Amino acid sequence: MKPLMIALLLLAFPVAALAQQSHQSHDMAGHEAGVQQHTTSTSIPTETGQDAFATITEIVKLLQNDPETDWSKVSIDALREHLVDMNEVTLNSATKTIESDNSVGFNVTGVGRTIAAIQRMVTAHAPMLAAETGWSVDTNTNDEGATMTIATSNKTELEKIKALGFYGVMTIGAHHQMHHMMMATGMNPH
Repeated sequence: MKPLMIALLLLAFPVAALAQQSHQSHDMAGHEAGVQQHTTSTSIPTETGQDAFATITEIVKLLQNDPETDWSKVSIDALREHLVDMNEVTLNSATKTIESDNSVGFNVTGVGRTIAAIQRMVTAHAPMLAAETGWSVDTNTNDEGATMTIATSNKTELEKIKALGFYGVMTIGAHHQMHHMMMATGMNPH
């Protein structure tokens, strides 16, 4: 496995590292060392800026550190366009939820550029969501955006879908980081 892919997998699982850290003992010497380390590491800003810029920064660092990067295939512009789509869908769309006995439907609408962003994001995410959860996920595009219908016979899962809503189900899966890297390196993530 390439070092870059290993790094991406490690990025996807920071929770395990935090959980392990929380189980360590909290003696006074350890606490003082942690305070000293925190003070030193926060003496200068670490955030690279706005969230899309920070995502691009992270990808560029990974690409620069990978000696196998094929720069002729790299397209940070493609990644940026996807991040704009994510922003459009998250901040500028509206949803209407339609519930039935075994499914939850989301009618996602927008105006202008948001319509195309909804259509791209909903149709691209549906197969990933189905693979990750085992739910039946169907999508259709329309003049105002798209619909996503999620079906399951498991009542607990159905309650989860209702609680998460459209924006919550769009976050499911640890594929987002790899998806971004694939876009930036000229691969088709879909």
